[in-house]
Amino acid sequence: MTAAPVLLPPGPADVLSHSPLPQLRRLEVAETEAEVVITGTVGSFYLKQLAQETIRPTLGCRRLLNRVEVCSA
Repeated sequence: MTAAPVLLPPGPADVLSHSPLPQLRRLEVAETEAEVVITGTVGSFYLKQLAQETIRPTLGCRRLLNRVEVCSA
């Protein structure tokens, strides 16, 4: 009898790396037991907020630090 593979829920980095938006796929995600930090650059405040809200369901009890910079040029 073989055991069925255990499917883990996607983590913050997985969620962003599978985004349909290229700017979100390029963001960096660093994780510890206490926090998740997202960094990088996007073209609008909307995309910064979208990255944050995309990751939020994967946080559990960790806090999120959104260090994404908005560069409209």
